[in-house]
Amino acid sequence: MKKLNKICLPYGQGQILFEAEADQILTSRVPSSGGKNGEALVREAMARPTDSPRLRELAAGKKKAVIIISDHTRPVPSRDILPAMLREMREGNPEIEIRLLAATGCHRAMTAEELREKLGDEIMEREEILIHDAFDPERNVRLGTLPSGAELVIDKAAAEADLLAAEGFIEPHFFAGFSGGRKSVLPGICDRVTVLGNHCGAFIADPHARTGILEGNPIQTDMAAAARMAGLAYIVNVVLDEKKQTAAAFAGDPLAAHEAGTAYLSSFCKVWAEPADIVITTNGGAPLDQNLYQCVKGMTAAEAAAREGGVIILCAEMADGIGGESFYRSLRDCESPRALYEQYCATPQQETIADQWQSQILARILMKHRVILVTRPAMKAVVESMKMEYAPTVEEALDLAKKAFEKTPRICVIPDGVSVIVEKR
Repeated sequence: MKKLNKICLPYGQGQILFEAEADQILTSRVPSSGGKNGEALVREAMARPTDSPRLRELAAGKKKAVIIISDHTRPVPSRDILPAMLREMREGNPEIEIRLLAATGCHRAMTAEELREKLGDEIMEREEILIHDAFDPERNVRLGTLPSGAELVIDKAAAEADLLAAEGFIEPHFFAGFSGGRKSVLPGICDRVTVLGNHCGAFIADPHARTGILEGNPIQTDMAAAARMAGLAYIVNVVLDEKKQTAAAFAGDPLAAHEAGTAYLSSFCKVWAEPADIVITTNGGAPLDQNLYQCVKGMTAAEAAAREGGVIILCAEMADGIGGESFYRSLRDCESPRALYEQYCATPQQETIADQWQSQILARILMKHRVILVTRPAMKAVVESMKMEYAPTVEEALDLAKKAFEKTPRICVIPDGVSVIVEKR
């Protein structure tokens, strides 16, 4: 008889506790900082930047600086990062004009409450804060053409800055390979035309556009080019532990510092999976499990661990609902997931529509797997209309899943699906 495991899953701001006979439990093993606080780690990284002068040296002689900051969908510990960046810039040039630019990509604008929660009262009151708008042509300016042929159009405030820097955090990303680094520019502060071109059907279908892959990833190729063309000069990126506390920091050249961070993270978050019949996972709790759109990320970790025909169970609060009307309608109205996937693969780059990448990846998953979502009862009708199944608890989801198998199924649990890079044995 299999051993009964007590399992804790992040869910919204809380947890789900349950027991299951799991054959594998796959977790990231990023160590904690060993008692150092996040601000200290950031200061140490900035004192020894990778392939770059100190930020104070870069600020010398400049008039206008922009620091790209993350939006409400990312758990970036800005209070650990921004004070040191602002201090160094002003040490190098007390007269420099600094503005913070929230990198919303094609997400909704941040509220004042979300900004205050992220930045704290002091930065919120003292600094000038702009919110990127990918849908306002008057706010964005064209810089040129990316390697893929897509136009590079970025926020005018960033384009006009003498010094462009960015904060961020590094985690596995389900089609860009890793978050952080160059992603601050594309998609972070780009016009929708650039985001759509970068997230086109052909790129999403490329086998290199997967979690943990930078080399040969066409999405990353354009992102790196966008960062260079925009003049991104310096980044501070952090790695978080399982408690979402800063565990390590990397600063300096946008490409070199980011690659140092991804190499560090990969050594702790790459896991090996025996193909499972049932995979249970999450989107890491809040803020990433705030809507169904974001939850596709966690599903891809389960997809990588599941055998074809296996069942994926994803637990997420989805306090903010669906996360995109076009995303919702695409799955609701399609003839089948396969038909939708093939439609997007055949869509020319210049005809990419908003959110099709998320729909395309979800359709790819649904072509091969049943997906059961454990979430709020209010989401039941939406989930089922999008060709997935609903269960109110993990236990009921497991009962549903087990009915598909004549023999005792092999069960894999990934407590935080966005924190791991899964490779099959």
